[in-house]
Amino acid sequence: MRIALLGGGQLGRMFIENALRYNVRVDVLDPDPQCPCANLATSFTSGQYNDTNTVLRFASDADVVGIEIEHVSTQALEELERLGKKVVPSAAVLRTIQDKGLQKEFYVRHGIPTAPFALPNDASAISGHTELLPSFLKTRTGGYDGKGVMAVDMGTVVPRHFQGPFLLEKAIAVHKELAVIAVRGTDGTTAAYEPVEMVFDPALNLVDTLLAPARCGVSISLQAKQLAMRVAEAFGAPGIYAVEMFLTQEGELLVNETAPRAHNSGHVTIEACASSQYDQLLRAYMGWPVGDVRMHGEAAMVNLVGNGGTGVPVLAGVLETLREPGTFIHLYGKHETRTGRKMGHVTVVASTQDEVDRTVATVKAHAKVMPAV
Repeated sequence: MRIALLGGGQLGRMFIENALRYNVRVDVLDPDPQCPCANLATSFTSGQYNDTNTVLRFASDADVVGIEIEHVSTQALEELERLGKKVVPSAAVLRTIQDKGLQKEFYVRHGIPTAPFALPNDASAISGHTELLPSFLKTRTGGYDGKGVMAVDMGTVVPRHFQGPFLLEKAIAVHKELAVIAVRGTDGTTAAYEPVEMVFDPALNLVDTLLAPARCGVSISLQAKQLAMRVAEAFGAPGIYAVEMFLTQEGELLVNETAPRAHNSGHVTIEACASSQYDQLLRAYMGWPVGDVRMHGEAAMVNLVGNGGTGVPVLAGVLETLREPGTFIHLYGKHETRTGRKMGHVTVVASTQDEVDRTVATVKAHAKVMPAV
């Protein structure tokens, strides 16, 4: 069995770490010869995963084609499907996900609650949607980790380099931001992990800490899992779906966006759950049954984000972190750190929320990724 994986970042690295348990061949395509997967993959090819011909050559003799990043050639995936390859996620799913406007329209068609929106072609059209202001203006394609997003209101000047077409999404009064990893098996079985609560760094607009399960009550947790499974069922294709949601001040759940791949919000499943998101993804590739999504207890994740400039990464605070019971360090194998770059994470597993919170405080106080002096 040969899996051709498009993208060689940290998500692929953690997938390969799991796949090695099964003696599965995983070949990786990525433009960076020093990407996190380069030394772990069965074979590594340096090339552009958004170039149709490159992807077709790379995956021509694969049994399964998977993705580690959304920005790949859907044209190539469609051709690979025509050739009889198993593609996860399907080209149709990915084509919808790649365009935030198509994603929003998909939610509306399937009765999935989401924030009010419009799809202007250029910034001059914002003034015609006063009912949505204040809003977030998002580029429909290419954005990630807060890039390609800006807050707008009447009179906001949009920089010339911020090019449309756009998604204009009404700003919502958010109580908590949640995420649920939903799994859909080859046989149509659907399951969902417990929702996680994402706490953001306001300066970097990245997840700083993740709490699992989310501290939002049993009823909201059940609704969030059901909503995530509705999203997976609406897409109707095997794979995993990371469904990000807003819990409003009024207690309503709104789907923000979906990633049809392994996701930062699912890293905690490696130590905290019976079957991790990476194990679930391998099961989808192989046609195996959906794994057990139950948690062992309370958990959290602290993102290790580069700070202090650019250079060879060094992790400070290792001893202080590992003295705490239930801590697990994951470094992503990136050769260069820079401020705001995701370099790794620490998972915390404990029997109570108080234990989790105390350990998270210790990790945040000591674990830092900085450039070597």
